[in-house]
Amino acid sequence: MPGLFDPFTLKSVTLRNRVGVSPMCQYSCQDGMVDDWHLVHLGARAAGGAGLVIAEATAVEARGRISPDDAGLWKDAQVEPFARIARFLDRQGAVPGIQLAHAGWKASTAAPWKASPSGPAVGPAEGGWQPVGAGDEPFAPGHARPQALDKAGIAQVREAFQAAAARAARAGFRWLEIHAAHGYLLHSFLSPLCNRRQDEYGGTFANRTRMALETVRAVRSVWPDGLPLTVRLSCTDWVEGGWDLDQSVELAGLLKAEGVDLVDCSSGGASARASIPAGPGYQVPFAEALRRRAGIATAAVGMITQAAQADRIIRDGQADLVLLAREMLRDPHWPFRAARELGQAGTPLPRQYARAAG
Repeated sequence: MPGLFDPFTLKSVTLRNRVGVSPMCQYSCQDGMVDDWHLVHLGARAAGGAGLVIAEATAVEARGRISPDDAGLWKDAQVEPFARIARFLDRQGAVPGIQLAHAGWKASTAAPWKASPSGPAVGPAEGGWQPVGAGDEPFAPGHARPQALDKAGIAQVREAFQAAAARAARAGFRWLEIHAAHGYLLHSFLSPLCNRRQDEYGGTFANRTRMALETVRAVRSVWPDGLPLTVRLSCTDWVEGGWDLDQSVELAGLLKAEGVDLVDCSSGGASARASIPAGPGYQVPFAEALRRRAGIATAAVGMITQAAQADRIIRDGQADLVLLAREMLRDPHWPFRAARELGQAGTPLPRQYARAAG
């Protein structure tokens, strides 16, 4: 089996290693426009040796932002700032990726440090808006009451994903992830905890998965055939009667048939009352299950911090790559350090840093 620092090829794209930077919201945009902060933040991780760098959850329409400070690709003016970042990531040897998202009923909240200076408590956004969702119930106290999407509204969201995907391709991204996890719009249609609709988008498994599959189909129609299309799923809601692993496996098979190349396996977010047994590698079994049972490539994510831990996930065939988030915030050069710890030939330091290689 390959190791952490062996290449990974998906469609026409080859990652130099199997370490990726997971999408992480920076809450630092105005009108959805990324800026120098995002260039430095993402660029440092590319220069740090990651094989894949995925830009944060990027809203496909303005009302789909988690907060007013989120990134967006809902208009053409937002393309070039992202293109500047994609070009830099590519020059550093990392594959530039982007996650397209719609927050749905969890939209219009304040950035974490604006909601609560002492922690990540959620609060309403100043100058916020009415979000949309599968239904009209709010996610939790402190969230705005959404407007339930009708069929025309569902079509509008689907077309927004499609248009944003076309813009992402124009910006030079070579890896695209559709966010269907963490209780955001697409996940809220999947989960019976959130979706109580009585039409063809609610009730049965086929109905609850309809919006996600239609969105994937729309995106695949404009995303270049040779480039990877991936989906992030919450593989379980961690609540009895909610979305679960068996449904994720079944959906993964349907996604593969629609042209999805990899599933990024996360969990939770659909219910404020979920009890999540977080711990090192606690979501890795989901990646392994989808890989083996659905026959699709997977990414493992969630409290993967140690080099030996990440390498073992790859060597044991539990996932095809690992995505790191907070650990990459702590150490942008984690891939170099991990390669040294493992005694493997990793990505060389940039020549500007070569004096530190000894």
